[in-house]
Amino acid sequence: MTEQVEIVKRSDSSLITVVGGSGFIGTRLCEIFEKNLIPFRIVDKNVSAAFPDSTTVADVTNYSQLRAALVGCDVIINLAAEHRDDVKPVSRYDAVNVDGARNVCRAASELDIRQILFTSTVAVYGFAPSNTGESGEILPFNDYGRTKAKAEEVFRSWQLESPSDRSVVIVRPTVVFGERNRGNVFNLLKQVACGAFAMIGDGKNRKSMAYVGNVAAFLQHMLGAGPGVHVSNYVDKPDFDMNALVDLARASLGRRKRMLPRIPYSVGYALGGLFDVTAVVIRRPLPISRIRVKKFCATTQFDSAYATFGFTPPYTLEEGLTRTLQFEFGSAPVGGPLFYSE
Repeated sequence: MTEQVEIVKRSDSSLITVVGGSGFIGTRLCEIFEKNLIPFRIVDKNVSAAFPDSTTVADVTNYSQLRAALVGCDVIINLAAEHRDDVKPVSRYDAVNVDGARNVCRAASELDIRQILFTSTVAVYGFAPSNTGESGEILPFNDYGRTKAKAEEVFRSWQLESPSDRSVVIVRPTVVFGERNRGNVFNLLKQVACGAFAMIGDGKNRKSMAYVGNVAAFLQHMLGAGPGVHVSNYVDKPDFDMNALVDLARASLGRRKRMLPRIPYSVGYALGGLFDVTAVVIRRPLPISRIRVKKFCATTQFDSAYATFGFTPPYTLEEGLTRTLQFEFGSAPVGGPLFYSE
């Protein structure tokens, strides 16, 4: 039987600082804080489109800026990350994800901040066996996963300096989607909505996914975690295979079920290689590559221990997908900020 972890609901007026809070997850999280009258501040290198008056501009790689921005803070939620597949130079991953984590911990120590929540990623497991849980082997295949794993160790070390007083929460979400996001899930849904989608492979590979509304709610829930290191993947179940995901998207949009055009994996992978060569020649990234074809066709299933923390997602995965589809493609376009990611 899995041990339950006690989470205490916060009832104080502590100031929460969301580092990297101008982005996709951060904006949704701050909307929850605003709705629940929870004091918050955003620290980001970009001014939040949704909360400009609550933003302090600072770069996580600049210690003096960061420390000044964290003065008066009681809790840090660190969402800042370099995460695209095509970041150049590669040293940016280390500068933002690892050195940025060191800067956050150094500032927390100097300012006597005793709780940090950190969004890591299931990419720390690499191409992991199906249903890998939090005890899975850390074996990243790219620089994003590698540097996120290193950052986790930075936060663990910080907590161990004062284990009876400090709390670290490490959340490893799978791919996160939702309204206004312009990442890979949106691109897939857009192709389905436009009738331009072709399946690469047999479509039987399953994908773990997470709706942004649930991820943000889980982060808020974990503010009640006491001293210690608390680690949880975040995945909304059940895991759909690609065929079921496309069928659900079409049904949500009122489209009839029909046979999809299919491209054999070997052909798709070869086309990805052609795009890779083209990207080098024209010196700019393209939306198709071998690694993206490989990721699309891989089964990426993960387990999550969120239930052991007493958390119940406010939305089912199907509800999250339906809300996203209706918002993006079901009616007239809705204005507001957009968030571009992998």
